[in-house]
Amino acid sequence: MVGSFITMHIVTKVKDSVLFDSRKINNNKPIEAPVNAPTQAGDIMEAFPLLSEGDSVVMQMPSDSLFKDPQQRPPFIKPGDMIEFQVRLVSVQTKEEFEKSKQEASKAQIESEDKAIQEYIKKNNLNVTKTASGMYYVITQPGSGANAANGQMITMNYTGTLLDGTKFDSNEDPDFQHVEPFQFTLGVGQVIRGWDEGIALLNKGAKAILLIPSPMAYGERNMPGSPKNPKGIPANSPLVFNVEVKDIQEAKPAQ
Repeated sequence: MVGSFITMHIVTKVKDSVLFDSRKINNNKPIEAPVNAPTQAGDIMEAFPLLSEGDSVVMQMPSDSLFKDPQQRPPFIKPGDMIEFQVRLVSVQTKEEFEKSKQEASKAQIESEDKAIQEYIKKNNLNVTKTASGMYYVITQPGSGANAANGQMITMNYTGTLLDGTKFDSNEDPDFQHVEPFQFTLGVGQVIRGWDEGIALLNKGAKAILLIPSPMAYGERNMPGSPKNPKGIPANSPLVFNVEVKDIQEAKPAQ
């Protein structure tokens, strides 16, 4: 089983304190993990080859084994405390099976999102262009001059929504409490990939709508919310951004 991949639900506890709960951080979905060779006696990796799909197990490890460096031990965990791992094994796959299933799931997700984006486009009567990467855009107000280029400093306004219209962020809406132009350096990963690609299609003064599939946004991550949008951005969410490029400047050299 070493070298295979598992999906599981896992809760880690010390006495009555929960340190980690995979269901809470992963929308009740199992998390994925490779099965590695144990690195020491008592390593929980010793147990996984003994389990089959659907099995549940409770394992314990002395905190002294998990936190060999006392400086890394949280203050509420005392020497001699036992760390408890409650595991439910959901699936076991070889590396090849795991990679194939991930590819198939990714393809299905992309197709599903593209269908939803196209429905949004039709509903809102947008005359869009699709890029090779799979995002869509429409320039609603042309700007002037050359398009933005990697390495340049971009100043812009934006409002982001989900496909259902839920607004999750804006630097124009005072409810989000940061009404000020947003600046970033294009093409260096300071923003989501959909922005790096989409803003490079625009010039100064341009306004546009960017329809960004989740792999070019936040992917499988759940993004935290705000008082205006407590639910945040759910995992695998295509995003809609209304953007305006206010200024394009050459980035200042590092001091």
